[in-house]
Amino acid sequence: MNWLLQIAPTVASALGGPLAGLAVTVLSKALNVAPHEVNDIIQSNKLNADQIAQVKLAELELQRQAQELGLDFAKIEVADSVSARNMEMATKSNIPAILAAITTIGFFGILILLFFNKVDPSNNALMIMLGSLGTAWTGVISFYFGSSHGSQIKDQMLYHSTPTKQAQSEE
Repeated sequence: MNWLLQIAPTVASALGGPLAGLAVTVLSKALNVAPHEVNDIIQSNKLNADQIAQVKLAELELQRQAQELGLDFAKIEVADSVSARNMEMATKSNIPAILAAITTIGFFGILILLFFNKVDPSNNALMIMLGSLGTAWTGVISFYFGSSHGSQIKDQMLYHSTPTKQAQSEE
């Protein structure tokens, strides 16, 4: 989906949040396909020049609609996370905290066992579980402490940046 982020950042942002339906609708109209086909097109990464132009038009259309409706995608994304935290406080459910604790204990438990050579690092099932727990633990941290939209944009900018001459000469 990196290609979509480059040519249509508003659409890509909307697809990753609570306004995904709006983004899918705009893309399906622009590409003249059914809404359920949009994901396949995005994943295929095989658009012709005309389709890329249509995606750029969809980007402009989504920006226009967002402006008309007074939508701020970054604020909506933050509000979505806040509402999940508020729901946990309102329902007084311990389930998210228990799952967070189990995930944290499992993740760091396996790391400690690996560090002290108590488990075999060539065990593929264990490595898959460690990767899954690491991903889940990232979600736990994001849920309880948040993840800033600006941080995500910074990460994308760093990913797409070119190294400076000094950094290249040090390699």
